[in-house]
Formats: sequence, structure tokens, C-alpha cells
Amino acid sequence: MMGEPRLSRRHWTAGALMGAGLGLFGGPLQPAWAQGLGTMSPAWPQKPIKFVVAYPPGGVSDVMARLLAERLALRLNVPVLVENKAGASGALGVSSVAKSSHDGYTFAFSAISPLTLSPHLGKPVVEARDISPVAGVMISPVLLVATPAAAFADFKAMLAVAKAKPFSLRWATSGSASLGHVMLEQLHALAQVDFTHVPYKGGGQQITDALGGQFELLSVNASSAVLQYIGEGKLRPLAVGSPSRLDSLPLVPTLSELGFAPANVSSQFGVMAPALTPPAIVERLNAEIQAVLAQPAVRERLSAAECLPLRTSVQEFKRIISQESDNMARIVKDARIVGE
Repeated sequence: MMGEPRLSRRHWTAGALMGAGLGLFGGPLQPAWAQGLGTMSPAWPQKPIKFVVAYPPGGVSDVMARLLAERLALRLNVPVLVENKAGASGALGVSSVAKSSHDGYTFAFSAISPLTLSPHLGKPVVEARDISPVAGVMISPVLLVATPAAAFADFKAMLAVAKAKPFSLRWATSGSASLGHVMLEQLHALAQVDFTHVPYKGGGQQITDALGGQFELLSVNASSAVLQYIGEGKLRPLAVGSPSRLDSLPLVPTLSELGFAPANVSSQFGVMAPALTPPAIVERLNAEIQAVLAQPAVRERLSAAECLPLRTSVQEFKRIISQESDNMARIVKDARIVGE
């Protein structure tokens, strides 16, 4: 098996992810200077800023959002408060921000999937036109692991079992229409094998059941806890959805390397503002986020959380969301994925 070159966490940028194109946000993409940014009062910010994290406390996204808020508060000289508002795979938190005042004091920290995946599954809770992208922050890889219920040791052997015994392998995800479900459906279509989908509502119980061998396969975001179970031999990594191999699992190939690039999905997180937030404030906050992400201590925390930094301009982040929405629309249609 030919391995693709490993990419440095420190130099992964949106330029490696995206090409040029049109956004979901109304009209052709333009450089900041061409958008009539106008002027911004030098007094901004002059009161506390709120970050709404679209997931429960304690997870990787919550930890990294709080770190970002802490570092931004030092740079902006105002408190940056964090509020958790979970539900609907992140869509409730993003929707609450979309309905907030666009005065530059309320922002969402979320995966982009509420804007790129959820709208294609029925009546959307929030849409791309409702928000102003600010900056990409991180990529959270998605691991495909085998549990104690599985006898196979690697990805190739897993596919062999799936082909020989259709629907015999039970694959757990964090829910219908989650990224893990997208990975499953893409492998089903590309490898022409059948799995039995076991959707959970969130990630906590599925880890417990995985360790207990309640199913054979699990797709889960990489985390220190999951890596610990892998190190203890309780879970076996078969592949990873990521732009590059993980430093902590250098022998585990990406799904792209294995020949299944469309299944090579990962969670991309960033900061978003309500639509109509003054562009100059959006650009200013983007610049401050870039400065925070460049700090060695922040890069180390991202690495420890098994995340890759995603440093983008405002326009690059818009392009990421637009392209991912197009990809997910095709996947949802082809695989006939439906929401819960």
C-alpha cells in the first residue's frame, strides 16, 4: 500500500482544502478590500463578547472554544464568555446565534455541518445565508475503529468480512446523518458492501457499548480518551478520515490512501457570526483568531486533542462551507440519507 506524504499540523491551511468558487452567501467571492468594508469604530469591542458553543460541555469543541475565548480576551481586553447550547447536531446553537443581534458581540463556535449537511436532510434549522463566516479553527479527524466483537485486524480484512457476510457487521455512529453515517454510506457505495447501521444519539453511550463489544465497528472523532483505549488494546484503529495521518497513529492510513477518498470525511470547526454583522468586525476577529492559532501553546493544545489547525481568511472559510455543502448535497441524494 502506497502511503501519502504526511502533512505538518502547523502548515495545514484552507488553501490545501479549497479551490476558488461561488459561496452560499450571495454572489461571487471577493477580496476584503473590494467588499466596501467601510470603517469600524476603534472602540470595538467595548463590552463582553459571547461565544455560543453548539455542543455539550467537556467535549473537544468545548475545550478548544474555551481556550480560544481565553486567548482572545487577552488580545481584545474584554471578557469573552462561553455558553453551551447543544442540540440537533449543533444546529440549535448556530441557529440561536443567527437570530441574535448582528452588533459584533455574539458568535458561534461549531462544526460547519449544521450549514453543510443538515439543510439537505429536510427543513433546516439554520442555513448558510443566516450567518457570516468568520474563521476556520480546527479539523477533528474521524476514526474508524474495530471493537472487541470484531475478529479482523485491519481495514482490508474488515472489507473481506463485509463482502462475505452482508449486513453481519454492525457499525455504530453518533446518529443518523452524522459524519460517521456519511462515512458508512460512502464505503457502502464505493466498496459495494453492506453494513448494519447502529445510530446513537451522541457519543458517550456508544463508547461504553463499543468497549463492551455491542457492535463490531465505530466511527468516532479522535480524542485523547479514544486514543487511550486504542493504546490499551481495547479498540483497534482501521482507518482515519483526515487530510493526513495522525501523529499519534502514524501507521493508520487515511481513507484516501486506501482508495476511498469520498469517504475521507472529517469535522471542520470554526467561528460564525449572525448575518449582516459589520464586515470590518468580522475581518478584525478573523485576524485576532489567526494570531491566537499561531501561538505555540495553542498549537500544542490542538495537537494534544488530536486536532489539526484550520487557519483561514474570511473568504476561504466561506469557500470551505460552500464546497462542503455541495459535496454533502450529492452524498445525501446518492445515498438516500434521511435525518432523524
